[in-house]
Amino acid sequence: MIKVERPRTGDDYRYGPSPEGETSLSFQNTNRGKRSITLDLRKRRGQELLLELVQGADVLVENFRAGFLGGNGLGADVLQARNPRLVVASLSGFGQTGPRAGQASYDIVAQASGGLMGITGEEGAGPLRGGGALADFVGGLYLAVGILAGLRERDRAGRAPVLDLSNQDAIFAITDSAASIHEAIGQPMERVGNQHPFTAPYDAFAATDGHVVVGTASNKLFRKLMEAIGRPELGRDERYRSHRGRAARRREINALVGAWMATHSCDEALALLGPEGADVPCARVMRPEELIRDPQLLARGMIERHAHPTLGEVVFHGNPLRFQAHEPRARALAPELGQDNAEVFGELGLDADGLAELADDGVI
Repeated sequence: MIKVERPRTGDDYRYGPSPEGETSLSFQNTNRGKRSITLDLRKRRGQELLLELVQGADVLVENFRAGFLGGNGLGADVLQARNPRLVVASLSGFGQTGPRAGQASYDIVAQASGGLMGITGEEGAGPLRGGGALADFVGGLYLAVGILAGLRERDRAGRAPVLDLSNQDAIFAITDSAASIHEAIGQPMERVGNQHPFTAPYDAFAATDGHVVVGTASNKLFRKLMEAIGRPELGRDERYRSHRGRAARRREINALVGAWMATHSCDEALALLGPEGADVPCARVMRPEELIRDPQLLARGMIERHAHPTLGEVVFHGNPLRFQAHEPRARALAPELGQDNAEVFGELGLDADGLAELADDGVI
């Protein structure tokens, strides 16, 4: 994978939390295993070099504002004229079409415009952005799925498709059928915090030393939970025997479970409610830094430690994809800006003098 970056400054993601003078740790974590080259696509020679590169590529991914590549003579038609088997995949805030095409966007803009913030937050309070760069990663996951489908279509039909993905579209697609439910029965998806609008209990409850989430989305699980907290009669109560009934009384149910949880530590609650007890879905609320030593993640290979020449040992997320009988590919550290210019452009026939000339002209 070749990452094409702006000369001199590179990807904005390089600048963020890190020791002074170092590339951001977020960039380090998300760009392992890639080669970095610098290329100014606004310059004619930069455009020519990109067209040479795509001749041997399977996929080109870009996340400029809509129209940037086409405006610089590098639209999908031009790219695929060079290589008909090239999947061209674009991810932008609002896609390549429609009245908002070309508008700027960040994670929070996608969460707001896609409807997710509108249904996220505490009851009676304002909208809340999901933690982390949720929209950015959701868009990236849809992009990866689309690319795989595009490669499959290319292999089937002989010509690659062009993928146009909007981050607003991606977020709207994960709003849990809220629009469909409203249009069919007129019920809006209200903000209910950690609770679930259609069943109970489903929330994060304060224990004596942290928080534990409990989710019961079946009648059987609700009965088991009530037995575990010493209220078995509620599991047989006609008022609580259905999802509809529990959803209508979710405040009182959550208050009941919350009062029980407040008298237990997290470990005590998990012992009573977890697989050795009632066996209902539950977990302690963890912070990412606490998970570095989580036995489950360690067993799954999700905590990686790598030696870095200037940072010392760094901790990275592992690869969540696990195929039986196949170990995840070992990934190198993230590249320095333009560290692979000589190697990649050398594959196109450029020598040291040619690279020096490109650098002097600001192309790389």
